Amino acid sequence: MTAKPFIVGITGGSASGKTSFLRDVLNTFPDDQICLISQDNYYRTLDNIPIDQNGVYNFDLPVTINHELFAEHLSMLHAGQTVEAKEYTFNNPNVIPKTLIYHPTPIIIVEGLFVFHFPDVASQLDLKVYITAKNRIKLDRRLLRDQAERGLTEEMVNYQWKHHVRPAYREYVKPHKDEADIVIPNNNHYKKGLDVVLAFLKTKVNT
Repeated sequence: MTAKPFIVGITGGSASGKTSFLRDVLNTFPDDQICLISQDNYYRTLDNIPIDQNGVYNFDLPVTINHELFAEHLSMLHAGQTVEAKEYTFNNPNVIPKTLIYHPTPIIIVEGLFVFHFPDVASQLDLKVYITAKNRIKLDRRLLRDQAERGLTEEMVNYQWKHHVRPAYREYVKPHKDEADIVIPNNNHYKKGLDVVLAFLKTKVNT
């Protein structure tokens, strides 16, 4: 009998270092041993995204995520089924979304801001990893990233941080920190925490 996939949930505030941490985890294992399923591909359509008091879309709220479908796909993977989903294209009508195929590998990584917040997702996690960093450091990282990669101005980044990112973090992400099995500080680097997680995950695959 084939063992069920071991499901790891990874969360943390915006710019805490989740993406870099995930990249290092994924690069440690061959593709047939690990699969990543990201919350970011389960955003609802733009007409379902809340608009704040200044007319700005707020993507930093749990209601923006189709967590029912997210949880369903995760359950299918846990049951050993292959899942197909549409890539999220940031509501860009000029981009044709790719079909994403998730395979039920021995290790499945589930990542996103709200993966501990949604009970139908969190209840399926075998290991919960929380990446943390000081707010000032996270903001500095976000300023660099969003100006360089997303073409946002400093003013836009600071607005989102003040009105969307920090309030959502305080209400929907940080309260779940105590539920984590391992908390990894990333003010400078997460290497020691990464080493611990990798050593444990290697026991979950046949080598």
